[in-house]
Amino acid sequence: MLASLYSGTICIWNYQSQTLEKSIKVTESPVRSVKFVARKHWIVTGADDKFIRIYNYDTMEKIKEFEAHTDFIRSVTIHPTLPYLLSCSDDKAIKLWDWEKDWECTQVFEGHSHYVMQVAFNPKDTNSFASASLDGTIKIWNIGSPAPNVTLEGHLKGVDCIDYFIRGDKTYLLSGSDDFTAKVWDYESASCVKTLEGHEHNVTAVSVHPELPIIITTSEDGTVQIWNAATFSLEHKLNYGLERVWAMGHLKGSCK
Repeated sequence: MLASLYSGTICIWNYQSQTLEKSIKVTESPVRSVKFVARKHWIVTGADDKFIRIYNYDTMEKIKEFEAHTDFIRSVTIHPTLPYLLSCSDDKAIKLWDWEKDWECTQVFEGHSHYVMQVAFNPKDTNSFASASLDGTIKIWNIGSPAPNVTLEGHLKGVDCIDYFIRGDKTYLLSGSDDFTAKVWDYESASCVKTLEGHEHNVTAVSVHPELPIIITTSEDGTVQIWNAATFSLEHKLNYGLERVWAMGHLKGSCK
């Protein structure tokens, strides 16, 4: 399990033994996003010092670092097959980086009017991706065009997080917002099909479990909420005294 910390450190934990395997002091600034690139044995980080850094997770050697944005980097995500990294930032821009071209920036996507908090590739059409912004919108983009194709509006405040999920032959988007709600969007019609109401503070992460038919939302209200992915009804509210919950993960092949 990979975690990035406000202290500027990233940690690799052994899930089974629940022990710390490795850690790297990346920077003195918060590291807000970190991803494994399994096919390259890399870890990619994005931090408040505006730099993207790449490490080999076997040797912990730094492979590359470069200044990617002009403000805090909020999120990095990896294309599932192509040599592409997407990054987004408080500078309102999203950038596409090609590591086979020595990390050249091959596209800049502009259109948001506030911080861009997260980006996610569409699992059914990996030439497209979605972005969430504190301007209150979700935008859909194609990697070959600098302007958005679609803008989804409906949240009353900034959007912090997004995730795609597939149900049957339909593609949906999940979004979580500072308006204390999560929304389910029909990707094809670009319409909101359900608003998930139950949290009492900002919704910080949204996801669908890879094995179970459930949607999971986390919030600064300290709870984790479990929703039925078919009916979108609230099934469980988990409150373990976690204070503000910022992230979650799943274990593939299990119910955890």
